[in-house]
Amino acid sequence: MNRILRMMVPVWMLALLLCGCGGAGSTVSRSTVDSTERQFTAPADGDFIAIFSTSLGEIRAVLYPDAAPMAVQNFVGLARGGYYDNTVIWRVEEGFVVQGGDAGGTGTGGATIWSNNPYPLEASSSLRHYAGALCAAFATGGDVQGGNSQFYFVTALPDSVGKEMQQQLRDNGYTDEQVSAYAAAGGLPYLDNTDTVFGQIYEGMEVADAMAAVPTVRNEDGTESSTPEDPITIYKVTIDNYPGPSTEESAAWLTPEASTQATPEPTPES
Repeated sequence: MNRILRMMVPVWMLALLLCGCGGAGSTVSRSTVDSTERQFTAPADGDFIAIFSTSLGEIRAVLYPDAAPMAVQNFVGLARGGYYDNTVIWRVEEGFVVQGGDAGGTGTGGATIWSNNPYPLEASSSLRHYAGALCAAFATGGDVQGGNSQFYFVTALPDSVGKEMQQQLRDNGYTDEQVSAYAAAGGLPYLDNTDTVFGQIYEGMEVADAMAAVPTVRNEDGTESSTPEDPITIYKVTIDNYPGPSTEESAAWLTPEASTQATPEPTPES
């Protein structure tokens, strides 16, 4: 495993790595997630959002600076400074994640707004690695990988957390609401205490799924790599306030009720 999985994976979660992965070009069907979990309620007016303009379409994610202040502060500062402009999604794995945020396009580099110094893990029990989560990747030692600018979207499939796994989550202290959300949306719960969740897709999940399903380059031994055959370009990441530039549709899987969580503006520092 490379980048975001360079850590010990609990045996009871290992099965998640192998489940629910279809072939390139497959279509993921996602139903509405009826949940009061924060990540499945519509953003409130004024919430901070990130708009990813890409070669495959637009993704919109709400940000959670109250729960992950340093991750959001770094991401917002880099985005406003143009760091992500014309970069690529360098890793795609259907049913798992799509990852970008390295200006070099290889997954080995990155930057932070703090003179490239790292920042700590901000795991929160209120934010989980549900499908659609926007996350920062962490190394075993506890700091963000890839110079801290790298991010990934969880593209786990809706059936990726089965009944046995749901019970294991309950046994490990997850609430019934969290377990139900994982059962409905799918996700990667074994990353909940090792990586930071700092946002959630509320519009454009189909774009993330399309990214995850693109054909990839073959390795010399004939196996599939996680490198897209054709580059997926992030033209720009725009930071705005919800609802942001006007669009008609919102993600079908979000409940209509608005989040009431306070989201104070981050103040990036160089």
